[in-house]
Amino acid sequence: MNIKNYKKQIIACAIAACVGIGGGYYLFGTPAGHQQTVVSENTKQTKPLTESRNTYVVQAAKKSGPAVVGITTQVFQKDIFNRTIYAGEGVGSGVLIDNEGHIVTNNHVVAGAKNGEVTVSLSDGSTVTGTVIGTDSQTDLAVVKITAPKNIQPITIGDSDSLQVGEPAIAIGNPLGLEFKGSVTSGVISALARTIDDQGQRFPLIQTDAAINPGNSGGALLNADGELIGINSSKISKEGVEGMGFAIPINSAKSIIDSIIKNGKVIRPYLGVWAVDRQTAARNNVSYEGDGLLIVQLDQTGPMAKAGIVEGDTIAQIDGKDVTTLMELKEQIDAKSPGDTILISYTHNGIMKSTQVKLGQSSSK
Repeated sequence: MNIKNYKKQIIACAIAACVGIGGGYYLFGTPAGHQQTVVSENTKQTKPLTESRNTYVVQAAKKSGPAVVGITTQVFQKDIFNRTIYAGEGVGSGVLIDNEGHIVTNNHVVAGAKNGEVTVSLSDGSTVTGTVIGTDSQTDLAVVKITAPKNIQPITIGDSDSLQVGEPAIAIGNPLGLEFKGSVTSGVISALARTIDDQGQRFPLIQTDAAINPGNSGGALLNADGELIGINSSKISKEGVEGMGFAIPINSAKSIIDSIIKNGKVIRPYLGVWAVDRQTAARNNVSYEGDGLLIVQLDQTGPMAKAGIVEGDTIAQIDGKDVTTLMELKEQIDAKSPGDTILISYTHNGIMKSTQVKLGQSSSK
């Protein structure tokens, strides 16, 4: 196996696969000769719901629907003369998580917001200006801050670690723009711990068949109790593929959100290593049958290189726990803090060795 050639290949793969999953919904005006769709809403209740109609979906939507907001970002582009011109608006969703006015959304929803400002549409129909206080492209998360309204109704945070495959899932957001704001769809938890991007994905995702469309990005995925269990982030949009939506588990997102609120960015531990597991190698037609992670590149000023580990070595364990996939590596490292020391067991020229590595620090931009 040629490590140098494969290094180039995996770097290109990593760049192409950098997390930024999902897609916003962009409004660039109405084509000539076409009428813009106007959607009206009538929620007047003439009599109390019967027990059979007052389902868990109805109750969850009433409980948490007011916490789901619309986020509009002005989009600017360069013209042929390299002038910055207004091109339209990007529309996504967000979730109000506390009484201080913090809103969680996707990074790609607010990416490129002019002067870090967005327009937030609240459930009562009012709009306010929001400030993007921090983003993290690696996890596709961001936090927007608004002045908390008097009648603020933040969402109740649930426990995504307790989810079971097959239990109900409810998605609330703004598919296809604010004309369809507060749309509610329901389904089930289809799978847990899904990996759709080995190189860029920071942690496993929740898969659901509740409809998630462009504009839903950044919205809420709820359990049957109306608790927030995930931030909707993407949908596989291919011909013939239906019912495959993904959400960022709220338990995994908490530390990211807290760091953004506290520091304006995400501060995480850093190893300074690029590696591949057996599955990634197979997808790139590289012969590698090892059980650990093959190191294909090192930051020569990073912690791993300083510890004496070189390209071609294989990571076998961290703190005595086997590491066989890139996701396992990321989860173990993300559970640590910058400055922590870990024990790495690795093979060098077929010989198993161990060394202490002091974690460095990296941060989101």
